Parts: sequence; C-alpha cells; structure tokens
Amino acid sequence: MSQIVLYWHPMSSATPIACALAELGVPHERAKVDITTGEQRRPDYLALNPNGKVPTMTVDGAPMFEALAIELWLGERYGVKKGLWPAAGTPAHLQAMSWCTWSYVTYGAQLVRLQAARDMGTPDDAHGAAGHKATDELLALLDARLAKQPWMLGDAYSLVDLCVGSVIGYSAYIGAPVQKHPHVLAWLQKVQARPAMQIDA
Repeated sequence: MSQIVLYWHPMSSATPIACALAELGVPHERAKVDITTGEQRRPDYLALNPNGKVPTMTVDGAPMFEALAIELWLGERYGVKKGLWPAAGTPAHLQAMSWCTWSYVTYGAQLVRLQAARDMGTPDDAHGAAGHKATDELLALLDARLAKQPWMLGDAYSLVDLCVGSVIGYSAYIGAPVQKHPHVLAWLQKVQARPAMQIDA
C-alpha cells in the first residue's frame, strides 16, 4: 500500500479529495495547510506544489497537484477494484474521463465569472449575467443526462458522481441556477447525503 499524504484545508478545493479518499477507504495522512495565514506560500510547500494552493497529495513522497488530476488518479488506482470507477478500455471509462473534465474545465470556466461577480458584489452585472446564462445552459445538458439514469454512469454511484457533484454543489453556493434543473437537484442531494461527503474536518 502506498503511503499517501493529503495537504489540505477545510472547506476548500481539497475537500473533494478528502471525500474521495473516505469513499474509497484509502488509508492516508492529512497535513493541514492554513491558507488563511499564507502557509501555502512557504518554500517547503511550494516545492511540492508550485501553484501555492491546495490540494496537494504525495504518493510515497512524490507530489501531485490539481484536484482533477488527483481525483482521476485515485479512480484509476483504487476505484476500479472498489467498483467505483470503470476499467480502462470500456465505454464507461471514456464517459468518466469526459464528464469529470467537463465539470472542472467546461463548467468550471463559467464559475470564474460567477465567483468574480460574487466577490465584487455585482452578481447582476454583465459578467455575472453571462456566467449565470452559461451555467444554466450547461446544467440543462446535465439535467437531460440525469433524466435518463440515476447516476452519472448509469445505475450505480461512482467517483464520477463525487467529482461532478462537488463542482456542481460549489456552483450552487455561488449562484448557479441548480434549483431550476430538477434532475440535477435531486441527484446532487443524493450525492451530498453520502457519509463520505461529510468528511471535512
């Protein structure tokens, strides 16, 4: 078993990684990085993650960063055996890679607009309105998928639900119109109710 250390901060982009590790039952250590006091900019931490952000995860001392990369690695390394990630070479695996990337890249790009408008207190300005419209359109795509099946890959929960659900859940917090899409909302509530999703301390 690899020695895994998760460098994280509560209620941050590292939270989905902590939840994934809990869902998979992977033994690991946690090292809290206090991003409120600037610990993420210390030289020893920057040596692990040059971005100076959380999460970072080390595997037998070797670092990796970016939440999406870590989630995909966990799926490949531990999820297949646990039945929580599709095996390579299957159609489901192609969908898993596609939807996880969609959530962080395609959908995530629009969250920058919403977050900026929220931070500036101008959610109804041009940037906020454009972000709201774009997320609404993307949520409609997701809603159509979830109208046909209960989980992202079909009949069973997987780490894809955790990955995508973490991004969608955060987007609802900053103003994305998740509540307008009933299948997304019902699915998100199921994802967030899982015991592993309560891990953030």
